[in-house]
Amino acid sequence: MLNFAAVLCVATIYVRYKQVHALNPEGNCIIRLNKAGLVLGLLSCLGLSLVANFQKTTFFIVHVCGAVLTFGMGSLYMFVQTILSYQMQPKIHGKQVFWIRLFAVVWCGVSAFSMLTCSSLLYSGSFGTDVVQKLHWNPEDKGYVLHMITTAAEWSMSFSFFGFFLTYIRDFQKISLRVEANLHGLTLYDTAPCPVNNERTRLLSRDF
Repeated sequence: MLNFAAVLCVATIYVRYKQVHALNPEGNCIIRLNKAGLVLGLLSCLGLSLVANFQKTTFFIVHVCGAVLTFGMGSLYMFVQTILSYQMQPKIHGKQVFWIRLFAVVWCGVSAFSMLTCSSLLYSGSFGTDVVQKLHWNPEDKGYVLHMITTAAEWSMSFSFFGFFLTYIRDFQKISLRVEANLHGLTLYDTAPCPVNNERTRLLSRDF
């Protein structure tokens, strides 16, 4: 499920990148922020795939690195996209969309701070060395409260990501992408380009 979600996130991030690029082809600052957002978003998706494929109890270090990539790079991606929304409003973006995205970023920041603080205390060694491998928690266990706060904060961050992506719905209703195949040779063995009538390649073009 997480791998499938990562693929969908990659598609969403790429479409957003192409949309901003098309809206602001001459804005140097916006173009740089847009490229930075693309890189940060893809790194976050890579981290999500690492979390999915390396379990916490088996590959703890890799799992934690994936979580850091997912939440860290994902938070930076949201921050960059919020700056882009500020730069493009009110001419291209509405002010309401900017404030909604800013709320999602603040929500993510508060959740991230709570998660990092409580998880640092939980895994500091004060509550035993078996905390990492522990799967079932009881209210009487040491560190139970910190564990619950960390878990709740992690889910809260996840929902802030989902909420941020939902703000793209109206934006994506105003864009379409086209994939077009153009032949540069009559066969796959041609070594030099030659003119080709590309009327037949129109059948390969699709809007989605």
